[in-house]
Amino acid sequence: MMKRLTDGRVMKVLGWREKVDLPHLGVYSIKAKMDTGAKTSSLHADRIRVVKEGNKLWVHFVILADPGTSDQEIRAIAEVHERRWVKSSSGHLTHRPVIRTLCCLGKREFLIELTLVNRHEMGYRMLLGREALQKRFLIDASTSFRLKKKKKKKKKRTSP
Repeated sequence: MMKRLTDGRVMKVLGWREKVDLPHLGVYSIKAKMDTGAKTSSLHADRIRVVKEGNKLWVHFVILADPGTSDQEIRAIAEVHERRWVKSSSGHLTHRPVIRTLCCLGKREFLIELTLVNRHEMGYRMLLGREALQKRFLIDASTSFRLKKKKKKKKKRTSP
């Protein structure tokens, strides 16, 4: 569903949770909570290790896309964009690596900043914060999974 704003812009309406693809990290259809209370987006990562190679910092980490499963363990490496102090919803302050990566939400593709943190105790492995959502989407807190996945084009069969 699209919504026209008073200034004439038309924006896509999302539910409070949606499935997100992070193709540069090898993550597809991860359930993410749309969190307008969080400034930055965050991704659950385990075994986070920052290493210096030349004059750049890289972060090596493991992504567990679905809670309770170990068969979807994805090993990833990304350049560290910066390190940032972030206060969690419980008030705990942590120093997190921040990466930039491509986010695919429905038919939209855009770059986002993600902080990497262990979200083992949290209900969702990913949060999409205000910086990723603003000027792109509106959130309908009464619904979930409003977006349809891109359909793959079927190839026409030709008889010999």
